[in-house]
Amino acid sequence: MIRVLIADDQTLVRAGFRMVVEARADLTVVGEAADGAQAVALAAESNPDVVLMDVRMPVMDGIEATRRITALSEPPRILILTTFDVDVYVYDALRAGAAGFLLKDAPPNELAAAIRTVASGDSLLAPSVTRRLIERFVTLPAPRRADPNALGDLSAREAEVLRLVARGLSNQQIADQLVVSTATVKSHVARLLMKLGLHDRTQAVVLAYETGFVTPGS
Repeated sequence: MIRVLIADDQTLVRAGFRMVVEARADLTVVGEAADGAQAVALAAESNPDVVLMDVRMPVMDGIEATRRITALSEPPRILILTTFDVDVYVYDALRAGAAGFLLKDAPPNELAAAIRTVASGDSLLAPSVTRRLIERFVTLPAPRRADPNALGDLSAREAEVLRLVARGLSNQQIADQLVVSTATVKSHVARLLMKLGLHDRTQAVVLAYETGFVTPGS
């Protein structure tokens, strides 16, 4: 059973998400938060697997809440919910450790699938979404650019895998391109995340573009 925490300042929105979640046999809602501060407190108390996080909330916004929740000893996966697919705040949330983002008007089945995707450890960044994200991301100011030398510990194969991850390829697509098994790809991804001190693939994508390791169109 995947445990879900819903964080949104609109009561009707929370109710709608609850209906979608509770209608699935493998999903359950363990709490609702009307602001970021409540989300942080409930995340620590209820031990959810996934947090559906709105960006714009009173008291504490979703970005700061994401930052604090991902700092927990055993943090849940955070799925950012936004009204706009190029919402500037989404990128700050990804930097803070979110596993991906989804539009609020996504169909119920897509929302349920997104929850399962991030709960499994994957990031919700399809190739088309990744392209939009990166194209917008690289036009934003980056006050704290990561040190390119941080990538120096990667092996040649891990660096190759990182480039493909940054293009938005799934493990299966990477395995097909490199002619290896998906298990091998998962192993490479896990090692490069460990070496870079990152939570997941989403942060790897952001780091790859922040450092200039990959660029749009490369």
